[in-house]
Amino acid sequence: MPPAGSVDPSPLSPAQIRALVGAAARELSWGLRAVSREMRAWRAMAESIPDATMREDALHALDHKRGHADGAGLFTILPRRRDRELLALLVAYETLVDFLDNVSERHPTPVNGEQLHRALGDALDPGGPLTDYYRYHPWKDDGGYLVALVNACRERCRVLPSFERVRPLVRREAHRALVLGMNDDDDPARRDAALRAWAAREYPDEHDLSWFELSGAASASLVVHVLLTLAAEPDLTEPEIGGAYAAHWPWIALATTMLDSYVDQTDDEASGNHSYIAHYPDRDTAIRRLRQSIGRALGAARELRDGHRHAVIVGCMIALYLSKDSASAPELRTTTATVAESGGSLVRLLLPILRAWRTVYAQRSV
Repeated sequence: MPPAGSVDPSPLSPAQIRALVGAAARELSWGLRAVSREMRAWRAMAESIPDATMREDALHALDHKRGHADGAGLFTILPRRRDRELLALLVAYETLVDFLDNVSERHPTPVNGEQLHRALGDALDPGGPLTDYYRYHPWKDDGGYLVALVNACRERCRVLPSFERVRPLVRREAHRALVLGMNDDDDPARRDAALRAWAAREYPDEHDLSWFELSGAASASLVVHVLLTLAAEPDLTEPEIGGAYAAHWPWIALATTMLDSYVDQTDDEASGNHSYIAHYPDRDTAIRRLRQSIGRALGAARELRDGHRHAVIVGCMIALYLSKDSASAPELRTTTATVAESGGSLVRLLLPILRAWRTVYAQRSV
């Protein structure tokens, strides 16, 4: 629980408990099964990819990043009614993000990474031209898998009642997500210099976050997820859009990126992959900043309209990361408990539930 004298960022008030119960009911009665159905369809297509290397990348993303799709699907607890098209859009977009992450790691050059990740912007631009995403990639024959993901997102964006109201913001955030292509540069000095320059260019007036926190937060797809979810409502207003954006950027996006990096740090160190949390000068600083980000993320979520439901989503994502087997490894066990404390009562309640979910659905390390 939070340290004595501190404010609980996610207290279990009656309204919060009602939101949690409602979210659980929708997930258990519909959401989890609907995500599984969408993932089976994408897996069937991935299994038919002609090129063996690309097929391996697609299947690895589906198998080892499945929790990301469930996290994206969780946003469907926000609208008043179940929305099958919205869920399919969120799952397709997250599947696209995860696939591109694997593919760009296969050939980690800046030009290839940027070209591949142009698909993220195209997926949110119905009617716009498609790009030659594999222009700089050694493997190209994916049997139409990448374009199918892009087109699936486009088709479902078209039917969102308020998509045109969020279109400028989601397009901008998708453009900023091109920073993902820089993360996989196998030259650390060149990578970090590029990320520093990118952060200075994109956020010249930002002084609260460091360059690696800015580029890390932009790597998350949460801002896009929440804006697409809001667009499912026909009466969406500009203040709601602005409020949701301000809550998710930067603190919610930063918290999830750093949690992802935190639980993967041992694997990243062994493989040489870029680790965002490793940029902090020492472990104590990293944990202190991670705790601060989590507290501010939950506080920002609770301030929104339907804030208790937003808090459920943020709390579930925090618990989803901290419930991975890697977070309970001996070298992280103590700090994981410290990080979990910063999530307050809601995260403390959700953590054993998500651990049980991982066991039941064989997702313990995913």
